[in-house]
Amino acid sequence: MSQPFRLASGGRIDRTRPLSVTFNGKRLEGFAGDTIASMLIASGQHLAGRSFKYHRPRGILSHGSDEPSALLSVDWRADRGPGRRDPNNRASVVEARDGLVVDTQNHWPSLETDIGAVNDLLSPVFVAGFYYKTFMWPRKFWDKVYEPVIRRAAGLGEAPKVPDADRYSNRHAHCDVLVVGAGPAGLAAALAASADGTRRVILADEGCEPGGALLNDVTSSVGGTPAMEWVAESLATLDARENVVVLPRTTVFGYYNHNHVCMVERVSDHIADAPEGMARERLWQVRAGEVVLATGSHERPLVFENNDRPGIMLAESVRSFVNRWAALPGNDLVVATSSASAYRTALDAKAAGMKVSIVDIRLETDCGPEFAAAREAGIEVRTGHTVIRALGKKRVSGLVVAKIGSGGGIGEKTTLTCDCVAMSGGWTPSVHLFSQSRGKLAFDPELDAFLPGTSVQAERSAGACRGVYDLAAVVADGAKAGGGSAAPEATASFTGFQPVRVLPTDADASRVKAFVDFQNDVTAKDIKLAVREGFESIEHVKRYTTTGMATDQGKTSNMNALGLVAGILDRPLPAVGTTTFRPPYTPVTFGALIGPARDELFDPVRKTPIDGWAAKNGAVFEPVALWRRARYFPKAGEDMAAAVARETRAVRTNVGIFDASTLGKIEVVGPDAAEFMNRIYTNAWLKLKTGGCRYGLMLREDGFVYDDGVVARLAEDRFHVTTTTGGAPRVLRHMEDYLQTEWPDLDVFLTSITEQWAVIALQGPKARQVLEPFVSEIDLSEAAFPHMTVKTGYVCGVPCRLFRVSFTGELGFEVNVPADYGEAVWKTLYEEGQKHGITPYGTEAMHVLRAEVGYIVVGQETDGTVTPDDLGLSGLVSKVKPDFVGKRSLARPDMVAADRRQLVGLLTRNPGEVLDEGAQVVDDPSQPIPMKMVGHVTSSYASSNCGRSIAMAMIDGGRERIGETVFVTTPAGFTEATISNAVFYEVKGETADA
Repeated sequence: MSQPFRLASGGRIDRTRPLSVTFNGKRLEGFAGDTIASMLIASGQHLAGRSFKYHRPRGILSHGSDEPSALLSVDWRADRGPGRRDPNNRASVVEARDGLVVDTQNHWPSLETDIGAVNDLLSPVFVAGFYYKTFMWPRKFWDKVYEPVIRRAAGLGEAPKVPDADRYSNRHAHCDVLVVGAGPAGLAAALAASADGTRRVILADEGCEPGGALLNDVTSSVGGTPAMEWVAESLATLDARENVVVLPRTTVFGYYNHNHVCMVERVSDHIADAPEGMARERLWQVRAGEVVLATGSHERPLVFENNDRPGIMLAESVRSFVNRWAALPGNDLVVATSSASAYRTALDAKAAGMKVSIVDIRLETDCGPEFAAAREAGIEVRTGHTVIRALGKKRVSGLVVAKIGSGGGIGEKTTLTCDCVAMSGGWTPSVHLFSQSRGKLAFDPELDAFLPGTSVQAERSAGACRGVYDLAAVVADGAKAGGGSAAPEATASFTGFQPVRVLPTDADASRVKAFVDFQNDVTAKDIKLAVREGFESIEHVKRYTTTGMATDQGKTSNMNALGLVAGILDRPLPAVGTTTFRPPYTPVTFGALIGPARDELFDPVRKTPIDGWAAKNGAVFEPVALWRRARYFPKAGEDMAAAVARETRAVRTNVGIFDASTLGKIEVVGPDAAEFMNRIYTNAWLKLKTGGCRYGLMLREDGFVYDDGVVARLAEDRFHVTTTTGGAPRVLRHMEDYLQTEWPDLDVFLTSITEQWAVIALQGPKARQVLEPFVSEIDLSEAAFPHMTVKTGYVCGVPCRLFRVSFTGELGFEVNVPADYGEAVWKTLYEEGQKHGITPYGTEAMHVLRAEVGYIVVGQETDGTVTPDDLGLSGLVSKVKPDFVGKRSLARPDMVAADRRQLVGLLTRNPGEVLDEGAQVVDDPSQPIPMKMVGHVTSSYASSNCGRSIAMAMIDGGRERIGETVFVTTPAGFTEATISNAVFYEVKGETADA
């Protein structure tokens, strides 16, 4: 398409860089700096989509993120082959670049001829709440009949059917001041906040170019400098300051607690030849000391019959297309307004060569200098007039207007021919982010708008978003919000308006379509119907009619809907209130939120320092929490059962080597470290000697087991705490929670050291023989180094924390060395171990070995409802400590009941039968269903060392029932088992406790 409506000069486009995009299969021409919307306007293409429900022709309403109608599916990388169709992109914010492919949506067979437009004729049936009233019966029709038809008939584009090939990134940042919005108020705030060079400032703006409303302005000035020259000078100043980061194309979409603000930066969509692998978008999570909201305001549409025809636009948007993009939205313009600001559009359009007339609902006596300026420019102004309806179908062809009588009635009507309408019902401050911050809104009747009231966080609003519209006042307000005391003088024109929601009309209300929410096809009569049917809460009206639920989050519809409800109920607007402004402020891609967490990074795999050796030596791996752990090491011809049997026998007879690096490790340091440990664990810690180890049991506040692990005291003020592999993050959070909220008086620091230490466990009768040649500064003799002690020294010349502990019941050492040395030390010990029959073993053998001697695994023997006594560990609960987490809960009657489920062993009648973990236990398999379950299996294995299967279970009153017979569910029915002690193997030779 050519550009018949492109001005020969002017605008902020780069005419030296022509480009073309494909729109619905046709070539669309433009220049660098264009948006798809401005290219469509320049080409004379006003039909840009079909509406959600009625499939009415729709055009471009706005020039910004509040665009509700011109929604496009975009193939961002069509030049690289079959790409990803990204639906619901606003034509007004999609930056044009050479080769871009865009298509309109929600129509068939074509944009110009859409069969779905029959819905417009059936609109008397499709009233508010139609779906709720019509598709309730018969219920069985919903899935197969109603839903598919509705989904085909309505919608906002199709979800992509191919994987997203783009890359997304994320970044965390801290700053002293975050300024949201780079219009005149935001620029002034950023300049003031960064002036002394001591405060870190981030300035974020959703536009591709900072400047805000000044980008549309060719007449205003700041400090005697033309507005856009002042913008350029301000940006140059900010760019030169090292303490400032300016982020264009960055939408702030969420404002959360503690000044946690989330933003999405569009990184490469606008770049035609973006390098392969360059991120498409970047998610910023900013923690700001202070936030300045300079988010501007949104122009309100007027509500009249057929106000959605293509060619009817917001007045400031018409001005924007004329001044910023040098694109004329038509030849014959009617400005319909209640706002003085719309006169700026009329004057600029007239100067650009358009034929212009104005219809102003205000009386001439209510108008200011704007009226005289328009008359002086030769513009016909009809004051005291209202718009009755728009004419035309696929593009507006005229307006029916009428004089308003003294009593508010309709007088003589006149038809004005036009091919473009600029409408303005005033301005609505953008308070979305302020509301998200939990700030309280206040209604200003003079401005007819909700403004920021009481702030909850360290936040200040500035400029138009708090109802300040005069340019000089806006700049001063921004400077003050940024911490400055002075601002340059500024000049602009025409800022006042008279609030108007629904224009007076004489049309039959049952047939009129006067749209309030353009995207969801919500009309004024839908709002009235909702109230008539009893929906008086504005939140209920919103959901019943879907007004304000579109992707623009009510930016253009909210105040008109509120005003309608207030008028129908005859209540003041503050009594009606406003809807909740939920994030995101504007739509955000799932890709941006997910970032790199996809494909192999969706569930990150953590590997230990010994992982490479294990892979080279044939390990079969399994996921444990986020770790990849070696499950077993099969030899040729071995299945898992054979490999595990061999590994467990080797540990009992010779020595096994095991990678325990995934154990959670937390260092607790400080003068009050022992007191902290005493409060967080059930057992005592104050008298544990330096160099001693102790098994620790941790409870939740409700008295149930939370985690366990061996703890070593390295010094009077330092403890090395181990946790379960999966429990490390939650245990650290648990500790931090109590330290910060319950015991802030304790002088303690917590540090995660899980990944700093590689842990090599040597277990078995010959463990000492393998280790001894490589140890220095540590005496490994039994007398000098007994069970449950820790020593520091060197292994293979590497600094080491050496623990004498065991999770197998055999003689055991856990070698903790810095992670970078883990594989080298492992290889050395393994090579020496060849002389002693060393065998690497994995997690499966580890579980069998610990079950043989009755050791529990938190998360397997426990399920969040198990107490220490249930596990037979009541001896670990201190009877003398004044308090610890969970102590009071343990005294509740239900926690000490005799019939609680208790940990016991199970031995099947058939020694070779291995029970299913999780299998239910009953006393009588012949009882009727539903049966009474008396317990469940927690762990079950085939044990080569015991010569049979073994199992652990939680059984009602289990310890008193040892020797009794029970029945356990199997896939085929039930099998018989005997309740036994939970220790199945007696360790021979030098044991862990020797």
